[in-house]
Amino acid sequence: MKAVRIGAPATLASLTLADLPAPPPPGPGEITVALRASSLNYHDYAVVTGMIPAANGRIPLSDGAGDVTAIGSGVHEFAPGDAVLTTFFPHWLDGHPLDEGFQYVPGDGIDGYARSSVTAPVTWFTRAPTHLSHAEAAAITCAGVTAWKGLVADARVKAGDTVLIQGTGGVSIFALQLAKAFGATVIATSSSAAKLARLRAMGADHLINYREQPDWGAAAREITGGRGVDVVVEIGGAGTLPQSIHALRLGGHIALIGVLAGFAGPIPTAAIMMRQAHVVGVTVGSRQHQLDLIRAMEATRMKPVIDKIFPLDQLAEAFRYQESNAHFGKIGIAI
Repeated sequence: MKAVRIGAPATLASLTLADLPAPPPPGPGEITVALRASSLNYHDYAVVTGMIPAANGRIPLSDGAGDVTAIGSGVHEFAPGDAVLTTFFPHWLDGHPLDEGFQYVPGDGIDGYARSSVTAPVTWFTRAPTHLSHAEAAAITCAGVTAWKGLVADARVKAGDTVLIQGTGGVSIFALQLAKAFGATVIATSSSAAKLARLRAMGADHLINYREQPDWGAAAREITGGRGVDVVVEIGGAGTLPQSIHALRLGGHIALIGVLAGFAGPIPTAAIMMRQAHVVGVTVGSRQHQLDLIRAMEATRMKPVIDKIFPLDQLAEAFRYQESNAHFGKIGIAI
């Protein structure tokens, strides 16, 4: 089978396309899947560039979509020909998170899905949404489930809420789509006038250019008439958290998802306390969260936004495009 592997040291230049043995046939409780598509996440970029250490020769990418080609004994959920999706945390099926870190996350602790085929336990997969292509479905596993966990499962967004999203990456675009599906008002930030226009076309109700308005937390509060927003989908991390707290209403919710503006920094604890803020860290979600998202997407006919699709043998170029921050939504990989 074809697969991309990370060299040593891990850099984009070290990514190599290789011919590897086909996976073994499925044993009891396992399925074999012909992978058709994947997509890029910041976590994947951190692995392939060495920011997150991974084993030499690791196959990257946490997202995977494809078709079942064989099933092992005892498998009743899927049949050959079914379209399926991988899950980010293979062992976290439902309930509270497991204390495993990233040791079993595909593309990090174990081999991922930058390859043409895989055999794994059936519980590592869910069905794919019936209305999506493989490329669209592959965008769900990390970014989509993260947005669902932060906005719906944790923050319990509802009609009439005001949600603040940051930027135009995969999680932010999913959050915009989900917030609108639930009847919320969306305030969106970006430094690009062109991207803000696209956010408006997708349904964002209010726009803030954070380069023109660096105190965008105050701008968001002003939009709400001084009350503050109900939910912030926090992508920046330490670098943007103070502004998010400023934007938040008393007792509001911050879904702390990303670290794009810094891994660490001063934490305004007094501001969190005074706003009585709920700050909840989000690291993707469970298999059940993925199933819940899929059901919601089918009910609303929601489709992920795919900016561009690269073939597997151009994976390094896909990551360089990600580096440029020119993308809007997800970057797909065709396998």
